[in-house]
Amino acid sequence: MHRITISIDDDLMEEIDKIIKQKNYQNRSEAIRDLTRTGIQNSSLSVEGNPPCVGALVYVYDHESRELSKRLTRTFHDQHNMTLASLHVHLDHGSCMEVSMLKGNTDEVERLAEQVITERGVRYGKLIMVPDNSTAHGEDGHHHGHSDEHE
Repeated sequence: MHRITISIDDDLMEEIDKIIKQKNYQNRSEAIRDLTRTGIQNSSLSVEGNPPCVGALVYVYDHESRELSKRLTRTFHDQHNMTLASLHVHLDHGSCMEVSMLKGNTDEVERLAEQVITERGVRYGKLIMVPDNSTAHGEDGHHHGHSDEHE
């Protein structure tokens, strides 16, 4: 077993302590090991290979965090070819939530999401991906289960 030291902000530690109490963990180490295992399992659920996908990246961040808004904007501008749309919501005086719709190869979408989620000042982030089968159904991506020939 290895012993490590990590820094966790107060809000996150408060959430971890709530989980510890709700699930009756014996101590913080046990809870963090379990939460880490769950995170690893969720991360390994990614698709085999590198197929095209569409994704929704949801993240909450501290808009007061130094230069964070500029860094996030630069990140998305650098990857503009993958960004389909975004939604920005002010949650309270200091917190914003954004939802970015992404499209690209699985590896590229995951890499962009990780880059955003790991920025200092981003408090929460989650990527939901689904396969993009639009090329299998023609250029417009629409397939409604019926033939294109109409009588």
